[in-house]
Amino acid sequence: MSDDRRFPSQVRFILGNEACERFSYYGMKSILAVYATTMLMMTEDQATEVIHLFGFANYLMPLLGGWISDRFWGRYKTILWISLFYCAGHGVLALADLSASIDYKIGCLYLGLGLIAFGSGGIKPCVSAFMGDQFKPWQKKLLQKAYAAFYWCINLGSFSSMLLIPLIKDNWGWSWAFGIPGILMALATFVFWLGRKRYVHVDPANAAESTEEKAGFVPVMAHALTGKDRKPGDSFWAAARRKFSDEAVDGVIATLRVMMIFSMIPMFWALFDQGGSTWVLQGKQMQEVTLFGMRLTAEQFQAANPAFVMVLIPLVVYGIYPLLGNWATPLRRVTLGLGGAGAAYFLVGWLQMRLEQGEQLSLLWQLMPYFVITMSEVLVSVTGLEFAFTQAPKAMKSTITSFWLLTSAVGQLIVVAITHFGGAEGDGSSAVSSGRFFLYGEWMLVVTVIFAVVATFYRYRKEEEEPAAA
Repeated sequence: MSDDRRFPSQVRFILGNEACERFSYYGMKSILAVYATTMLMMTEDQATEVIHLFGFANYLMPLLGGWISDRFWGRYKTILWISLFYCAGHGVLALADLSASIDYKIGCLYLGLGLIAFGSGGIKPCVSAFMGDQFKPWQKKLLQKAYAAFYWCINLGSFSSMLLIPLIKDNWGWSWAFGIPGILMALATFVFWLGRKRYVHVDPANAAESTEEKAGFVPVMAHALTGKDRKPGDSFWAAARRKFSDEAVDGVIATLRVMMIFSMIPMFWALFDQGGSTWVLQGKQMQEVTLFGMRLTAEQFQAANPAFVMVLIPLVVYGIYPLLGNWATPLRRVTLGLGGAGAAYFLVGWLQMRLEQGEQLSLLWQLMPYFVITMSEVLVSVTGLEFAFTQAPKAMKSTITSFWLLTSAVGQLIVVAITHFGGAEGDGSSAVSSGRFFLYGEWMLVVTVIFAVVATFYRYRKEEEEPAAA
């Protein structure tokens, strides 16, 4: 039917919500490194640890949000109610300027970031999965374009916020710089609420199609591991198949195979998410530039990433992927993206080495690694959202999406651990040093090779076919 070839009308509310929510998140994050090092007197290593611990919490919370959504509230209610905590977190950060006390400001920072992490992380697996719910099973190609549009909106919000919020900070102060993202988060919640009567809702109590599947991952896995009812010569899953349906057991197998793929993604996020920490701090060592009459600082230069994304997504989705045809499978795209991230860090390390040698470099030099890491992001992150949704069993859509997001949480911990134990500022091995950047690049290339080998043996979960009557 013709309607099946167009986005459902309610999708625009989800896309609008995502653009506003990402404005609020990245607007706040764009000034965090400079706020920590100038207003709170933290060292570069301390600021890097705080930012990535916040990132860890932000990407750990999807486990809670996905579980609540899949088992109790459903995706719509989870997004709506947890968004209120998100708004409160921005409000707390905006109140930090009420006192000159650094202890008070640090208290506000930790409380505000905690609330934002709970809010942002709690809704994260639900929003992308909720958008997938709006499409029919046979609209696979349309869903791919929808996730590309979803990611484009993410970057529209982050691009505009990374340009505007540092400007607001310089002209109106920190309270407005943290407060305006809170206003945009409130707007995001309102836009999402507006579509409430149009959405397709998947009742958590009916997310599974059978009683056996509702038993979930843990009971099926536990039955297989304990070997109850297993007979001589049985396969590992035979006992579980006697108690649960084939669909339930196959769903658990699919989940394990997806998690094997996900286990190699954290190193990518360890590299990518330093765009808001070590790359900004590197940029502070470089010369600011003026483009079209606007002076661009290191904080604002982060906008290069979402700007490149908005150009690259249409180019890749509508140009390169169709050209490559069946070769461009999801896991092949991810493999290319992982390798690109390693290459970006060799570029960043090369720039840092030149700075350490006393050269004066323009911020424009950072455009090279930003472009490479952005192409990697399009290949890894956009594909990952699509892969997580299409490869997950029906009863675990939000949960599997939260596992995808958990890879970013682990990536943040990798940065924290390496920063904390890897060296001290001043000895040439701190968070912002050529040696550290080259180390990340080398590790990423090793992970890329391992991922390519494992991905070769992955078998994709079959999609439902379009019914004959459609």
